[in-house]
Amino acid sequence: MNIIKYTVLFALGLTVITACTDLDVEPKDLTTGNIVFDDPTQYEAFIAKIYAGLAVTGQQGPAGQPDIQGIDEGFSSYLRTYWKAQELSTDEAVTAWGDPGIQDFHNHNWTSSNPMITALYARFFYQIGLTNEFLRESTDAKLEERGITGDLREEIEQFRAEARFLRALSYWHALDMFRNIPFFTEESNLGDLPEQGSPQEVFNYIESELLAIESELAAPGTGAYGRADQAAAWAVLAKLYLNSEVYVNEDHYTEVIDFTTRIIESGAYTLQPEYGHLFLTDNNSSPEIIFPVLFDGRYTRSFGGMTFLTHMPVGGSMDAAEYGIDGGWFGMRATSALVDLFPTTDGTIDERSGLFYTEGQSRVIENINTFTDGIGVVKYRNVSSAGVPGVNALHPDTDFPMFRLADIYLMYAEAVLRGGGGSVNQAVDFINEIRERAYNDQSGNIAIGDLDLDFIIDERARELYWECHRRTDLVRFDLFSENGRWPWKGGVQEGRTTDAYRDIYPIPSNETIANTNLDQNPFY
Repeated sequence: MNIIKYTVLFALGLTVITACTDLDVEPKDLTTGNIVFDDPTQYEAFIAKIYAGLAVTGQQGPAGQPDIQGIDEGFSSYLRTYWKAQELSTDEAVTAWGDPGIQDFHNHNWTSSNPMITALYARFFYQIGLTNEFLRESTDAKLEERGITGDLREEIEQFRAEARFLRALSYWHALDMFRNIPFFTEESNLGDLPEQGSPQEVFNYIESELLAIESELAAPGTGAYGRADQAAAWAVLAKLYLNSEVYVNEDHYTEVIDFTTRIIESGAYTLQPEYGHLFLTDNNSSPEIIFPVLFDGRYTRSFGGMTFLTHMPVGGSMDAAEYGIDGGWFGMRATSALVDLFPTTDGTIDERSGLFYTEGQSRVIENINTFTDGIGVVKYRNVSSAGVPGVNALHPDTDFPMFRLADIYLMYAEAVLRGGGGSVNQAVDFINEIRERAYNDQSGNIAIGDLDLDFIIDERARELYWECHRRTDLVRFDLFSENGRWPWKGGVQEGRTTDAYRDIYPIPSNETIANTNLDQNPFY
């Protein structure tokens, strides 16, 4: 059941308004919860809306009835805003665009009034507000009151577990990006301004929620594609634990080993034989993807998400038709810092770099606003592995791989190096599986003596570039602000270090004004 394809109107009331008090997120109609859920099928439609919130931006596609007002609807997409915050602020990407606030990311001079950061924050808490409302309306008492029994009731209970996963996912994203965030659940009083949760409180809540729903989710690889299962929950837990020293100054590397091992030993996932096929329209058949954000050119149309990721890097001499799209947007490119991570010793080239485009593009960026300055990245394409274009040249059929097995291998190896236990030999074997795919042979394989944290941070970039991991990784390795330098970081061609407080983003100023329970992050 590709449930992301269906959306419905809901009365959200104060649930969402209290989630983000500064933005215009008014309810779409005046229908009460009881009337909406008088038809039991609306439970399926509601959970579909929560899943779809990772991909679409409103009540109709691709635009026109936005969930969040006050910013261009396409710019407010969950995946699009998350990608910009995770990639444009790092050594992996720059932009030629001049939209308000966008170049602040690689300039490292964002403020609490940055509209892109405000939209990102709003998306996280809009999703959390939706989930809270779904959970309020699907309690045992509500289901009994509405006479819902049998198979439908069991299915709704499954939906509740998936909704809690999606809320935990957004809370993890918000904790990672903003650290000191509003904290509220379905138990919170409607109409009350949310209190600010400490990082420890939010960390503990995410952990407890994911552990609580573990037995209620489908076993790895047994559920419908696109829906959260146990492996998706384990992946978020592994991410939470891997970054726990950053979030709450606690060592949880043993838990990283535990949950990555569960995913690996489930046997549900194997590496996609061809790296580039992970990012094509038929990646829904990939054996590697653990949890995707689903897109379909007919049903999930927006100007964010995969429309953004397939169009924004295309320009210059690139042939847009080759990538299955109707034209390039002349936007993002890679810096030389990313390109330099791919070796060319003795003519041996890491095949992952085959997704770079060099013709007519300069490796060195002399002018940040010139698209042909910087190497092109054509990782995401609206064509199948057989070269067949997607059904819609504007809105792709390609899904976004939020969690996949190669990342799990790399997390396992890093946790081993950080003292979490596990096996160094096994870690090397996992790394070499990834590199054998990249090189098409064993020429890129490493030995135990080659495996250290410096290797891991570089290999994560080589394997996962432009997949929304880099900022989090650099912060964890203490390379994002004070100890990191790359081209155009800080707004200068040679790059410069920046202040450590930029390891997290500011709470939007409109939000701190509207909700006096919230304190701004330090130095903003």
